[in-house]
Parts: sequence; C-alpha cells; structure tokens
Amino acid sequence: MTSRRDIDWLRGEIDDLFSELWQVPRFAARSSFRPHVDCYRTEEPAEITVVVEIPGVDPEAVQIVATPQALLVAGERRRPRADDRVYQQMELDYGPFRRELLLGADVDPERGRASYDNGLLTIVLPLAQRAPTTTKVPIEVRRGS
Repeated sequence: MTSRRDIDWLRGEIDDLFSELWQVPRFAARSSFRPHVDCYRTEEPAEITVVVEIPGVDPEAVQIVATPQALLVAGERRRPRADDRVYQQMELDYGPFRRELLLGADVDPERGRASYDNGLLTIVLPLAQRAPTTTKVPIEVRRGS
C-alpha cells in the first residue's frame, strides 16, 4: 500500500520537474535562475530546516512565505550593470526565482526563523505541536424495526 508520505514525495518530484521545464533557457536567452535547495528534518529539536543557495541575491529582497505544510521562497538575482562588457562566456544564471516546497510534516510558521550567511539562506521551521488525533467513535446499535 502506498503511504501518504510517498505520494507527497512523488508530487513534489513532479512539481519540481515541471518547474525545471519552464526555467530551461530558450536558445541563447539566459534569464532564469533556480537556486538549489536542501531540506532536512531533525527530531531533537523537532524541526525542518531548508537551506537555499542564493549567492548574489540581496536577502532584503527575498520573500519567504510559510504555511503549515509548505514553504515558498521567491526573489531575483540581478545581473550587475556594466555597459562596457563584452561577454566571452556566460554561465551564471540571473533573473527571478520561485521555489515551492511541500514539507511532508506540519510546521509552526509563526515560530519559524531565517538567517543568511555567505550566500546561504537557512530557514528553520519547528514541527507543530499537536494533540493526538485518535478519537473513539461510539456506534449506535439498532435492532431490526
């Protein structure tokens, strides 16, 4: 039997694949940037950590939106302005970016925190504290009428 976690993982992989398809540079135009992301969970403390590689991006211009099940990181890496440049080789990607991650566990966005150091944006989201969801349901038995 397929678990919910497996389905969520597969959905995330498919979403990433389609996102990458739309960000492939067309011909010689290089106007997309897709930062690499690491996402991991720890038990002590119980939290999910997301590390986004965004060197050259102004951290003040990065938008972070967290919900109990997902995280969005968006912004733009701008190409430096210089009118006298004649490029011999262009391999660095620039432009707007948007990364959406399904977290696979409920988090508490209000207690989340983020830091930026040496081009790495680190977002830490504590796991949500929930009461057990198991509930007894009484069954009413009726005799034939």
